[in-house]
Amino acid sequence: MSSHSDPMVSQSKHEKKVKIAEFSGRYGTKILPPPQKPERNTMPTSFDEIAETFEFLDDWEEKYRYVIELGRDYDALDEALRTDALKVDGCASQVWMLPRIKDGAFSFQGASDAVIVSGLVAILAALYDNKPFDKSLEINALKEFEKLGLGQNLSAQRSNGLRSMIQKIQDYLAAA
Repeated sequence: MSSHSDPMVSQSKHEKKVKIAEFSGRYGTKILPPPQKPERNTMPTSFDEIAETFEFLDDWEEKYRYVIELGRDYDALDEALRTDALKVDGCASQVWMLPRIKDGAFSFQGASDAVIVSGLVAILAALYDNKPFDKSLEINALKEFEKLGLGQNLSAQRSNGLRSMIQKIQDYLAAA
């Protein structure tokens, strides 16, 4: 049986369209009410789900709105941890990242004072989320952002900030 006729695949694609409709109204005339926001959302979705959503979106403006939505929903780093020691240098906005390795897997918590940058932090967090340490070393985050179509569409300032965040992750992994 082909995967096209699999009801689970059809359901999954429908759910993605509904999810996209929640923020853009693109797939229907009725915009669904947003889901209840949890107290602290540390991982809005997986990187694969983010990439699939980007595939559904036709233009940069829709993708930009999606990044903003990810940023609004992502609030992983507690206010008390947003210190100078965790601040990422080279970003126009304030960005904090707390990387960690636990049980051989790498992940980090992050936050920003700008919603679009918070969306970029959320995407990075999803990309690295609990990957084995050796696999985390192999990730080319800039290439993954290019695949999403974000690399060429970010302003020079945002691109520099993204590179600074990625460099902080790479420095941490190299020192671990």
